[in-house]
Amino acid sequence: MNHHPILEGKRALVVGVANEHSIAWGCARSFRALGAELVLTCLNDKARPHVEPLAAQLGARLLPLDVREPGQLEALFAELTRLGRLDILVHSIAFAPKADLQGGLLDCSLDGFLQAMDVSCHSFVRMAKLAAPLMTQGGSMFAMSYHGADKVVPNYNVMGPVKAALESCCRYLAHELGPRDIRVHAISPGPLKTRAASGLKDFDLLLSDAVARSPLGELVDIDDVGQVCAYLASDFARRLTGSTVYVDGGLNIIA
Repeated sequence: MNHHPILEGKRALVVGVANEHSIAWGCARSFRALGAELVLTCLNDKARPHVEPLAAQLGARLLPLDVREPGQLEALFAELTRLGRLDILVHSIAFAPKADLQGGLLDCSLDGFLQAMDVSCHSFVRMAKLAAPLMTQGGSMFAMSYHGADKVVPNYNVMGPVKAALESCCRYLAHELGPRDIRVHAISPGPLKTRAASGLKDFDLLLSDAVARSPLGELVDIDDVGQVCAYLASDFARRLTGSTVYVDGGLNIIA
């Protein structure tokens, strides 16, 4: 992609690259192509062999982060503080215990619900709090959602309420961080073949349905999502904040 480097001189933290199919990887790639410097995170040693070569490909710094491990988020931001300014934050992580995700909402345990809410939603609030002081010249923050937050998508189960909470957090954070010139958006991609999506029952039906029903008649890919985030992170979108932005070929407008 030979574009004008509209993100030249900006530093982006991208959380959630698990492999080359990750939405976070699409974001990282787009930011780099447009001139940004990157910091990626890696969940654990098991994930490292998959993420390390990707980080190397973009000349990105790779730091560990499991938001469930006490102190890891703070350690990450201590390192970022040493690097200096931060301009862009992408939160692209979610988790629910398999039994709680695959059963319906009625059968979701309290523990499963709280874990899903902690990793998929509140960790973004914690990240925003730590990132904001580093965004000394303003910045932008993104969290990944899905249309199941707004309308019922069969088999999305507990993640529906969790993503609804995440979208609401984006709006409230946009309000609180606006005076600091920090913009916050929820990004809602159409169904994508990612590692996370493979945990959903009948996911292939969602994919074929998206192609059949979306106005543009094709699936989106991780680069589509990355390019939208890159645009929103640039000065082209400096007056936009608090939106839930659908990157889904228009699927969300169809009844």
